[in-house]
Amino acid sequence: MSSLFNLSNQFWASLFDSPLTIIVHIIDIAIVSWAIYKFIKALAGTKVMSLVQGVVLFVLFKFIAELLGLTTIAFLMNQVITYGVIAGVIIFAPEIRSGLERFGRTPRTLIQTQQLSDEEKIVTSFVKAVSYMSPRKIGALVSVEETQTLNEYISTGIPLDADISGELLINIFIPNTPLHDGAVIVKGNKIAVSCAYLPLSESSSISKEFGTRHRAAIGLSEASDAFTFVVSEETGAISVAYKGEFFHDLSLEAFEKILREHFVKEETKKNWFKQLFGGRKHG
Repeated sequence: MSSLFNLSNQFWASLFDSPLTIIVHIIDIAIVSWAIYKFIKALAGTKVMSLVQGVVLFVLFKFIAELLGLTTIAFLMNQVITYGVIAGVIIFAPEIRSGLERFGRTPRTLIQTQQLSDEEKIVTSFVKAVSYMSPRKIGALVSVEETQTLNEYISTGIPLDADISGELLINIFIPNTPLHDGAVIVKGNKIAVSCAYLPLSESSSISKEFGTRHRAAIGLSEASDAFTFVVSEETGAISVAYKGEFFHDLSLEAFEKILREHFVKEETKKNWFKQLFGGRKHG
């Protein structure tokens, strides 16, 4: 423990060597703090966040064990942490890949600010499709994958891997066509599959006026952080389900507002400096 305290003293002493050093270290700490804040904000509400919380608690207990001289417990915790990180990377590989893909799209967003963003295209396509289907009572069920993977449900559908457009969504859900039954799942900026099966909610509090599509939307919102919307085949009513919340009988304007609040990032409306150092994460 003495070496740990010596290292700590050396670190704090190095912070005040000179005024320039102080400024550099302040900038260094500010960047690290910003990165940690963005990291935590990005993971909030995901399965990975539960893993991070567990690791933090485990490291805290390990530090306490070393402080109290509990050598055996500290040794066992060291082993668990060493191999647990590897296991965590394997278990949460899909979520990590999704996060890296989103991070990789950031430079393009900063440079190509004048082009229509993927999020704006999604909103426009959804509004266009729903504005056609709702008055005509064409039933629809569409889910958008967020940070938690939907591969389990994607595997039950018919692969499309098609660009998102209002026209394609309308054609998919036209009654008595091969693809109209089941759910469309959007992954990234593509329609991954149609005719997918989603988990039905078993909640007894759901009104009997809601059919299978609504129960599937609510069920998926209970099992993941996917964003799902429904157009009722009986009434044409528009509904949205997200993280266990269900919004029913929305007007087209209210539906578009929810879409924009959820998908369209505030950063696209700011200059590049604010895009890099601030902004509101969607979802």
